[in-house]
Amino acid sequence: MLKKTAILAVSCGALLVGCGTDLETENQEIISNLVEAGYQADDIMVVDGAVYAGRDARVSLKASREMIASKKGPEQYRTSNLINTSVVTLICVNPTTQFNKYANLSAGLDLAIENYNQRNLAIRFVRGPAAGCNATIIAKTAGGTGGSAGFPSGGQPYTDINIGTGLNKYSVDVNEHVITHELGHCIGFRHSDYYNRAISCGGAASNEGDAGIGAILIPGTPSTATVGGSIMNSCFRSTETGEWTSSDITALDAMY
Repeated sequence: MLKKTAILAVSCGALLVGCGTDLETENQEIISNLVEAGYQADDIMVVDGAVYAGRDARVSLKASREMIASKKGPEQYRTSNLINTSVVTLICVNPTTQFNKYANLSAGLDLAIENYNQRNLAIRFVRGPAAGCNATIIAKTAGGTGGSAGFPSGGQPYTDINIGTGLNKYSVDVNEHVITHELGHCIGFRHSDYYNRAISCGGAASNEGDAGIGAILIPGTPSTATVGGSIMNSCFRSTETGEWTSSDITALDAMY
């Protein structure tokens, strides 16, 4: 998730990787799969040797292969790659030592976990390390004021979220919002304004495409996005409350 008007810095070159032959080959396949799945080329980025789609969702080689093997869905909200709740019911979110040094990031993580657990879903989160977890997500720090994550693969949530340390200067509510958003990607949420990021980010219209992973409309949720209408909007505002909207709750309940 990005703060409005902010963009990710590309260290290895957009769409081109110069970070080693094996990594270059793998990333070229990921990019090729994303394009085949329906992503716009200018919405795919390579940052620190990793491929991101939709600006903040990291895509592994395995996940990209699942994207082009998956049946396309209709419009928006979730991917076709979801968590297998017959295997995964408790997810540890383990913050790094560096993450815990930032008071607002740390407090935001606790509130984000609470956001999910209050919904009585088939999956629960716990701040780890803790016993009994079926999957683990590492909460790491990054530069800037945004966040990034990835999509589920093989029935498991994505393995980490990266939260910009610049968020520490914002309210705990804004930190809660961004962390909730990135955890949302880890369990399968697409951006609610994937079809036109300008709705929450401003600027020119930009469509992430349905991507084959599914931009699948969840029953009971709107097919159009509005500013402040969802925690899963592409970009956030400094006034965010960190709380679910009514359509977010409907989507969560339908998914898990």
